[in-house]
Amino acid sequence: MKFGAIDIGTNAARLLVGEVTKEEGRTFIKKLSYTRIPLRLGEDVFENGKISKKKAENFIKTMRAFRLIAEIFDVRDLRACATSAMREASNGKKIRERILEETEVDIEVISGDDEAEIIFSTFQLVQPDKTIPFVVIDVGGGSTEVSVFENGNRVAARSFEVGTLRMVKGKVNPQVWNDIKEWLTQSVTLSHQHLVYGTGGNINKAHKLVGGQQNEPVSLKKLEDLRDTLEPLTIAQRVDRFQLKPDRADVLVPAMDIYCFIMRHLKIRQIHVPKIGLSDGIVYTLHKTHRKRKITNDKA
Repeated sequence: MKFGAIDIGTNAARLLVGEVTKEEGRTFIKKLSYTRIPLRLGEDVFENGKISKKKAENFIKTMRAFRLIAEIFDVRDLRACATSAMREASNGKKIRERILEETEVDIEVISGDDEAEIIFSTFQLVQPDKTIPFVVIDVGGGSTEVSVFENGNRVAARSFEVGTLRMVKGKVNPQVWNDIKEWLTQSVTLSHQHLVYGTGGNINKAHKLVGGQQNEPVSLKKLEDLRDTLEPLTIAQRVDRFQLKPDRADVLVPAMDIYCFIMRHLKIRQIHVPKIGLSDGIVYTLHKTHRKRKITNDKA
């Protein structure tokens, strides 16, 4: 059964069409189509507090296109979730209403906690050892979500207003770094060994750039070295040398700053990159909802 997931982030909007499949005893999300549009809603929101007319028009066109792609793949259900930029946009509600009217895409503006919960829903597919506590770091364009798990249960979570595009725009309150350190000190028992998982497009790209293999963690040193290599280069040089898209080239360094900052404070030397994001979580939660509904109907 195919499902469509729309992730409207601060830097880009993404459509994933996928289905939950089982092969050789392993359950995974099979990606049938993936489309990414660099809307950069956060550029307007962080500067002016609202989404400009031009970006709003591009936003509507993107949702219309996503809706058509989902229809072509005959998805069973389509869910759209918006995060940091839409949470903060003063005209977000008005734009959502217009998108619903013109495209029939009903956008949910979710909290940072909801975002982390949806992403984590897919972690049972990764099958981490539940006896080992672990931390999940999700860095987006406008915010960073950190979740702490023990015995497979989330015991602490926090969303911080620090993200890659927010850093590029110089809109980060310096106090947030102290807030992160204080919260980690209170929420994570540093004397216990933790696994650390990183999610988000930037850590996925960094993992690829340093030559990381499937299911192979990447070391803090490699991330720091990548950051130090990229930092002095112009955007054009990063694009040319590393074959990066321009909207990835300018946010990769701040992303590494955030991941490395948290890893250093946790005294963790490597991070696992399962290549799982919000869109994967949306597909998986839709799958579970429909499976539960089917079981209930079969019993009736």
